[in-house]
Amino acid sequence: MSVRLDKIASLLKEEISLIFLNKVQDPTLGLVTITSVKVSPDIRQAKVYISVYDKENRENVLQKIDDIKGLIKGQLGQRLKRLRYIPDLIFFIDDTLDYVEKMDGLFKKIHKNDNKESE
Repeated sequence: MSVRLDKIASLLKEEISLIFLNKVQDPTLGLVTITSVKVSPDIRQAKVYISVYDKENRENVLQKIDDIKGLIKGQLGQRLKRLRYIPDLIFFIDDTLDYVEKMDGLFKKIHKNDNKESE
């Protein structure tokens, strides 16, 4: 990615995080963290990756966020007047932490088996 796209992605991540913190007052969402934003080269779309603390409620939270993405885009438009276009926001669940936990569990299992064999 170019430097400009990186700066825009970083700016979008920061502003969307602030919108969730200050403007979205829905306690049913729980703890939502914006983990990364990837912007298309023409700046028309932005993929927003979110992490949800409550694992069982992820799909409901994603649906609620999709329902209010117009509000989020409107808030971005008010805050980012220097951008010519406010990109369409597409929200995804970031499952990187789940993958890390799974790999960590596998490594622990392997090390536990190594300890048994060496005894």
